Amino acid sequence: MRFTKLQGLGNDFVLIDSREDSNHNWAGLAQRMCVRRFGVGADGLLVLLDSESAKYRMRMFNPDGSEAEACGNGLRCLVCYMASQGLIQQGDGSPIETMAGIRQATLLEWDGRAAQIMVSMGKPVFQTESLPVAVEAGKGNMFDIMLGNYPLTVSDEELRLNFVSMGNPHAVYFIPGSVSEFPLSTIGPKVEHNPLFPRGVNFEIVHMISPHRCEMRVWERGAGETLACGSGACAVAVAARLSGIASDTLEISLPGGLAEVSWDGQGEVLLTGPAESVFCGEWPDALDA
Repeated sequence: MRFTKLQGLGNDFVLIDSREDSNHNWAGLAQRMCVRRFGVGADGLLVLLDSESAKYRMRMFNPDGSEAEACGNGLRCLVCYMASQGLIQQGDGSPIETMAGIRQATLLEWDGRAAQIMVSMGKPVFQTESLPVAVEAGKGNMFDIMLGNYPLTVSDEELRLNFVSMGNPHAVYFIPGSVSEFPLSTIGPKVEHNPLFPRGVNFEIVHMISPHRCEMRVWERGAGETLACGSGACAVAVAARLSGIASDTLEISLPGGLAEVSWDGQGEVLLTGPAESVFCGEWPDALDA
């Protein structure tokens, strides 16, 4: 089975082009291929499929086998692969079906291996039932949630969380100091699996440098800490703008590089960043039907 390894801001993926043969145990394959050292190693498995409602369809599976509703870096990597196959040309846009809905992707630059891509990530959602957030499991009230000021105590530290759904759930925590010192490996899994989040959550910590720039780290649901998270960057930009501490366009510094997120406060969130092909290979195991 042929596969392509790609990365966007250090968020790396194994991609399988399965437009002609889509019925496989993708969850089990993700668990085998994504494991570091014993597999190919990746933050997720991308599957390119035909679509009845858009030009193409993307499915994304986390290393634990769970399927993610949205993945901004994965979507850009998918478009980078499409460019390598002649499925999209520089300057063109293409609708891509995801679990979170149809997403528009535009190939801004392409040099034969690396690309700069802008993707629409949909409109942010804040209703607790859509995230979902089990309000009764935490402390506070609906007023706190609307202000993005919901208190959650983890490991004796009170976190004031902002809840945003970008098709998948996010909890954003603004801190006064550098994100490099935050104990994300300890706090992250406890937030992800807290009863407040019945389907888990992606957890972002953010330090605002100016209204136009911030730095962030992320603990991704089903994957752990990664070098970047596209939907997480979008959630951060939305939360920062609603909190009155960011402009319409925010440059976000992640461990894997820089992303740019634009949101006018009403429409869809736009994510722009790089993606590139790393290598191609063959996976020896037969796929389970």
